[in-house]
Amino acid sequence: MEVLQRIALLRAEVERHSHNYYVLDASTIPDAEYDKLFRELQALETQHPEFLTPDSPTQRVGGKVLDGFAPVRHALAMLSIRTETDTTAGGAQAFDARVRKELGLNETDAPVEYACELKFDGLAINLRYEHGVLVQAATRGDGETGEDVTQNIRTIHAIPLRLQGFTADVLEVRGEAYMSRADFERYNEQQRAHGLPTLVNPRNGAAGGIRQLDPAIAAKRLLSFFAYGLGEVRGWDMPATHSAILDALAVLGLPVCAERAVVRGTTGLVDFHQQVAAKRDALSFDIDGVVYKVNDRALQAQLGFVTREPRWAVAHKYPAEEQITLVRDIDIQVGRTGKLTPVAKLEPVFVGGTTVSNATLHNEDETRRKDVRIGDTVIVRRAGDVIPEVAAVVLEKRPANIGAPFDLFQRLQGKCPVCGSAIVREEGEADWRCSGGLFCPAQRKQALLHFAGRRALDIEGLGDKLVEQLVDGGMVATLPELYELTVEKLAALERMGEKSAQNLVEALQQSKHTTLARFIYALGIRNVGEATAKDLAKHFGKLDALMAADAERLQQVPDVGPIVAQSLLAFFAEPHNCDVVRQLRAHGMYWDEQEVQAQAAAPFGGKTFVLTGTLEAMGRDEAKERLELLGAKVSGSVSKKTDFVVAGSEAGSKLDKAIALNVAVLGETEFLELLSKHESL
Repeated sequence: MEVLQRIALLRAEVERHSHNYYVLDASTIPDAEYDKLFRELQALETQHPEFLTPDSPTQRVGGKVLDGFAPVRHALAMLSIRTETDTTAGGAQAFDARVRKELGLNETDAPVEYACELKFDGLAINLRYEHGVLVQAATRGDGETGEDVTQNIRTIHAIPLRLQGFTADVLEVRGEAYMSRADFERYNEQQRAHGLPTLVNPRNGAAGGIRQLDPAIAAKRLLSFFAYGLGEVRGWDMPATHSAILDALAVLGLPVCAERAVVRGTTGLVDFHQQVAAKRDALSFDIDGVVYKVNDRALQAQLGFVTREPRWAVAHKYPAEEQITLVRDIDIQVGRTGKLTPVAKLEPVFVGGTTVSNATLHNEDETRRKDVRIGDTVIVRRAGDVIPEVAAVVLEKRPANIGAPFDLFQRLQGKCPVCGSAIVREEGEADWRCSGGLFCPAQRKQALLHFAGRRALDIEGLGDKLVEQLVDGGMVATLPELYELTVEKLAALERMGEKSAQNLVEALQQSKHTTLARFIYALGIRNVGEATAKDLAKHFGKLDALMAADAERLQQVPDVGPIVAQSLLAFFAEPHNCDVVRQLRAHGMYWDEQEVQAQAAAPFGGKTFVLTGTLEAMGRDEAKERLELLGAKVSGSVSKKTDFVVAGSEAGSKLDKAIALNVAVLGETEFLELLSKHESL
């Protein structure tokens, strides 16, 4: 027992001194004394392995080299926030105006209170603590699924392996892993001394360090961490404001940046933005802007989300670094979604920590507005400190024999440079796009991933890496060719065993029986999202009727306006796309069209439901799907137009709003009875 007590005492001492040094930037004992305590702890744990625990500070560096990173499904999606690209005071003013409008405030109402923070330039990380102990760390990934990087995160001394005085069931802490400027320079000096490659910038150092398969290599990056928010929380009463949450996290021993403030209204936002700009170069780490968040969590809930971005938060950028160079040519790139982007081919120039030879011109309108031409001298900058862009032309250096203004359509003669399909530009849109869609090789991978997505045909096992292999290896060029894959072909791929191959072939076969709405959405038609696909399926009932519809008939569908109608017409006007649809059906793709027609007159037709809280009997997605099969519309926010609110356990502000608006509220038992009654008809 004396040994166990000594181990406990040493762990507490080592962690306390580590927290003081790495989080508070205050060394409390000499390094030699710290090393002495650490070595004693290591020796005792070696002699008594039965007392070794995962949260011991000796376990920060260690573990075997991984073959790859395991996927982690986030309990709550790690959403991105909107970026305010207007780097002047107008950016803050625009955000405050949007918030006040959404909250229904007028000029005489009090200013909104905001929490202001720095926008760190590193890698977003989710830390999962269970009963106060760090059990998992994951990257953001695509927001829904990230990668398990627990071993590497353990090497970051600023991150506590056990929270101070915290025993709640679950606390997920979100923040940024970053590399300080001093550690970046120190690392590069060491690399140069050994003749090894150096890092380009601290952000790459952080991202590359976190994604090392060997945690010992990750430890050499000397990374740091700042907490800025929460994920899933169970068993902990969260404070009422965002700023109070950060204060509470700091008390628990998590590193929270001191460069933050609570301000009121536009004036406070502008002042914070300007104050940070003045000290930006003096900070010990890189930032590319600041972040504003509505401080009151109740108001955050009221504001909600739009397109998976919170209405209550925004990132306000700073002007990027700039250099002057020469435009040698203008190329046209076709993106994964068919977007045509003019790209300036530059005389290489060093900007923002890297050598730049290509810079985006964004679109034809922007290129013509800036009047960028081949042979021009231009100012190039790192837009958002990430993507190089041409900022402006230095007109006094323009050659006398400069060519004509840029014309994308004329340059390409109206055809996609990759597949030859017609290029189109919707009314009011800045971007030209390839209409080849499912046929265009440049869009092949994106089309396959979208087609296989959970909300489309939900083909389990068909992810990014496999799609890369299938396309790059020439095995799949179009969607129908997915259904020609065999177990033998798939099993021959790297890291694809026979069992996995068999599972994928079975998943492909199962995906053939779908719904018309899912099939329409899976085609990846521009501007046709999940909800619009369902509306189209309900309205037309049959795919052939949809494909034959003109603009007038399309716009008879709820929420389908001229832009969506034009996207549908352009898609089905391209013979390649119609061929893909025909071939998919020839490969056995089918759905019950009678079922689709029945949905139009379903029992919940015209009714709007809102789900809140946790349902014990089913997940949120299943509840939504069952309601929609009965004709209901499922909304994410409560309003006077809401017919029913389904309230599970731990229902939040949506329930409060429903009661305030006198909207009918169903408990889980009532909800299940309602479903059962109508599904049996």
